[in-house]
Amino acid sequence: MRILIGFLLALLAGQSIAQNRLARESSLYLQQHADNPVDWYPWGPEALEKAQTEGKMIFVSVGYAACHWCHVMEAESFENEEIAAFLNEHFVSIKIDRERRPDLDEQFVIVTTALTGSSGWPNSVFMTPEAEPFFAGGYFPPDAFLQALKTIVEVWETDNTALRSEAFNISQRLRDYLDQTAVLG
Repeated sequence: MRILIGFLLALLAGQSIAQNRLARESSLYLQQHADNPVDWYPWGPEALEKAQTEGKMIFVSVGYAACHWCHVMEAESFENEEIAAFLNEHFVSIKIDRERRPDLDEQFVIVTTALTGSSGWPNSVFMTPEAEPFFAGGYFPPDAFLQALKTIVEVWETDNTALRSEAFNISQRLRDYLDQTAVLG
């Protein structure tokens, strides 16, 4: 019986750590997502290494505390158990506060604008395990978001070579653009 109780306590402790990973962050915006059922990571080596080690795609959500649509997407999608379970199974999910990481926000805005013609917040970017972007958008209603997730996973599972190639090309164009703007600026 003690073994069973110990196992259950360890299991619950593991869930608490996964659910509250963002609770350790200094950003209030990230802390607001600490109790989502999505297994969020802050941007950093831990998340990027996990994606590569497990061969999982990366989902990045960039937002900020005063963003109305960020809170709507959280309530509709990131607190939705079905969507969260799908994200947790197929993606390493990363949350970024644009006010704390304007450097990353700028890069993801450039990616989303290049892919869709516009950008805003929330900014939703999908990347290969090597952190190369291939699809992006803004706010997604929950049904459309789940459908997009399923389609991305289906394409990844049937032809990730083409997806990786496209992502590499997008990343190369982004690097070239950032290099050019650094020279001009």
